[in-house]
Amino acid sequence: MAIALGPKLALARAVAALSRSRGGGATSAPGKVLLRLDRDAIGSLGARLSRGSVLVSATNGKTTTAAMAAGILQQAGIGLVHNAEGANMAGGVATALLTAARGRKAIDGELGLFEVDELWLDAVARQLRPRAIVLGNLFRDQLDRFGELETIAERWAADLQTQQLVLNADDPLIADLGRERADTLYFGVEDDSLALAGMAHAADAKHCRRCGAPYVFEAIYLGHLGHYRCASCGQRRPEPAVTASEVSLEGVRAARFKLRTPQGEADVSLALPGLYNVYNALAAAALATALELPLASIVAGLQGTTAAFGRAETVTLSPARGSNGASGAAAPTPRELQILLIKNPAGANEVLRTLALEPGEHDVLGVLNDRIADGRDVSWIWDADFELLAGRVRSFTCSGSRAAELAVRVKYAGIDERRIRVQPELARALDQAVLDRQDVQAPLYALPTYTAMLALRELLVARGEASSSWS
Repeated sequence: MAIALGPKLALARAVAALSRSRGGGATSAPGKVLLRLDRDAIGSLGARLSRGSVLVSATNGKTTTAAMAAGILQQAGIGLVHNAEGANMAGGVATALLTAARGRKAIDGELGLFEVDELWLDAVARQLRPRAIVLGNLFRDQLDRFGELETIAERWAADLQTQQLVLNADDPLIADLGRERADTLYFGVEDDSLALAGMAHAADAKHCRRCGAPYVFEAIYLGHLGHYRCASCGQRRPEPAVTASEVSLEGVRAARFKLRTPQGEADVSLALPGLYNVYNALAAAALATALELPLASIVAGLQGTTAAFGRAETVTLSPARGSNGASGAAAPTPRELQILLIKNPAGANEVLRTLALEPGEHDVLGVLNDRIADGRDVSWIWDADFELLAGRVRSFTCSGSRAAELAVRVKYAGIDERRIRVQPELARALDQAVLDRQDVQAPLYALPTYTAMLALRELLVARGEASSSWS
């Protein structure tokens, strides 16, 4: 006889309590246990949500897009079940539902908002049957895990047939997924002032999937995102219903743009930097449009979004913790640390492009790891345009398991090797980089890969310089 869901939930919650007692976040393990006990748990718990669920996926930006969408939905007064910590595989989604589940088949929330890993999207969608799926971009990332972009695109094309799609018109691979569907809602950028001089080496989707001919790009904004057409078969970028124009990028601090939706236009000020976050905001706004939420809620939600950890977050450091200060010297001045995640060529290029907008010379802490979650192959750093920082670096501290490779890359990018330092151990690298300059007006920019960002989080929390994401 099948065991009822209640005892399974109780056992999974016990695992969560044990994980938290040991200092963990319990963001995935309880859900993994629950799915071992009941492989249909996501579907069973998701069915309790009166407004159903929506999913967000992309190579870059899904955590921030989901956070922006959460802000909009909360402005609209909708109670959410959301994997806000970014645990985006099936175990993380199951954990979020488990946490919200109540007795008598109740759940604490109306709508499920779930960020989902690219390779888990089809499986999670089959269980939840979401109202809408937002797809932001497909960039080359972790090729040893994902394979080529076409592999993911074909998988999504085959399996995401029954939900409304909210798609980035500027990404050819993403746009193709909705061409045969009348209910597809597209978003995109409409601002030629942002166009790059040419296609970056890191660009990926360059050929028409219908006929194989190379696309002609009339404007390139980010990687392979832009305005494109096929001169051979006539296929071109779909017309987006939700757009950003009059975009102003304000260094590592902020961005502004004019948002246009079917409801009207509004000026949006983001407390997040870069064109990549404008795209994230457009994705969240397009989802809200698909859910028929008011424009006022969209604007308020976007403008209220703050940085998630590692994604343009600012932390104040106390360099007095460092071990390199001179005995008897005056206490060093606290230092501002700005953390900008880099994990693939397209994302790294946008971070570097944003950093290059800041005046003066910069102090940089680059942390390159090659763990499974980063991708074992780190050759992608040669496709990232570190040349944008040539002549703009006062010091570049290289850390992580592949610190030496990063040092070689930035040397060949034109950064003076006398300004490059290699310290694989992260705590020491951070101390050295912080103590290296006592000017309170000069921030330290950390550019970590994914697992390096998590390690940096643990280090800062242990030092009391950042709050735990689990608390």
